[in-house]
Amino acid sequence: MHVVHSHSVPAAFFPPFDVLSPRTQSAPFVFCSPHSGRHYPPEFLALSRLDPKTLRRSEDCFVDLLFQPVAKLGAPLISARFPRAYLDLNREPYELDPELVDEPLPAHANTQSIRVAGGLGTVARIVADGEEIYSDRLSLESVLARIEQLYFPFHAELSRLVATTREAFGYAVLIDCHSMPSSTMAPGGAQRPDVVIGDRFGASADPRLTLLIRDEFQHRGFKVQLNRPYAGGYITEHHGRPARGTHAVQLEINRGLYMNELTFQQSAGYVALEKAIAEIAEHLFEAVPALLDYRTAAE
Repeated sequence: MHVVHSHSVPAAFFPPFDVLSPRTQSAPFVFCSPHSGRHYPPEFLALSRLDPKTLRRSEDCFVDLLFQPVAKLGAPLISARFPRAYLDLNREPYELDPELVDEPLPAHANTQSIRVAGGLGTVARIVADGEEIYSDRLSLESVLARIEQLYFPFHAELSRLVATTREAFGYAVLIDCHSMPSSTMAPGGAQRPDVVIGDRFGASADPRLTLLIRDEFQHRGFKVQLNRPYAGGYITEHHGRPARGTHAVQLEINRGLYMNELTFQQSAGYVALEKAIAEIAEHLFEAVPALLDYRTAAE
């Protein structure tokens, strides 16, 4: 199949995602890392008024690598190759910012969302700490090209992984993997917990699953909060349909646990965190079928 790539999307972003698949999927889980892409090609940097290090403040650094062990344990992991500062997959497809684009937006664009108002729509206007990304407005054509060529293919593959998992096991658990800065951006910002688990206040997953994940982290000494300050974004909301057998949980991991947030280097804590994540995944893969397998329960 020949795909014509508009000149507006850098060739470095194709394919738009990587899928790490187990030889045989033995667990009813799909893992997703939508914000860990770290390709910053010259074409993108030329559009931006920021240096690569500043752009990386929006990136969920190393999250795809931290969760790589899940594939060996029996579940697929999909991760984006392009950075969140270029296109945010954890938004509706058309949460677009009128201040960013040089032409009127299409009628179906959601220009009123809180995320757009904050400068963090599908194509963000700012990086995580509030600095403007672009020196000029973007053409509507280039913004729509990002959505057509990167956003939709990623989401099609994620939906396929969730659907095939649900078909194979009767239900599916999507773990949407993110990281957060170690402290809030506010002056004298408060320290964040180690892990925030979001299930949209019980709407996107069976609460027993959420509590099981919380317990697994707490048993290992992590400080955990539920749904605050992150309850889950578009991916969790869009896929989480517990009544239909698809559970979606968002994980936010404190970057201070595993990296130096100024130099973007892995820290001494990285290996221990990776090991803990692998252990937790293994325990969840063993425990969740008894918790959620409706077919067994019905027999």
